[in-house]
Amino acid sequence: QVQLVESGGGLVQPGGSLRLSCAASAITFSFYTMGWYRQGPGKQRELVATITSGGSANYTNSVKGRFTISRDNVKNTVYLQMNSLKAEDTALYYCNLAPAVVNYWGQGTQVTVSS
Repeated sequence: QVQLVESGGGLVQPGGSLRLSCAASAITFSFYTMGWYRQGPGKQRELVATITSGGSANYTNSVKGRFTISRDNVKNTVYLQMNSLKAEDTALYYCNLAPAVVNYWGQGTQVTVSS
């Protein structure tokens, strides 16, 4: 069965950086557009960034210029480099296909931005 395992979250001060990773298994990873999603406290889950099989990236406006999504089709892994983090980036971050597949949600990785 498909597994998506996120890692790399943590506690970081405002202005700091983190790099999230998502390792995929039991899926032909290179075929699919992948996405990073997040759900902040009291908020609905939102799509943050996507990357196509060919490497074209798109971002939600709030993270443009600060976050970079990338992928390694050999390692079946998608990354999210997050710079200049703000308190409002605090959320549980998930990866999934884009559009998301309900059964593929993993546990996510918590990112907390606080001084």
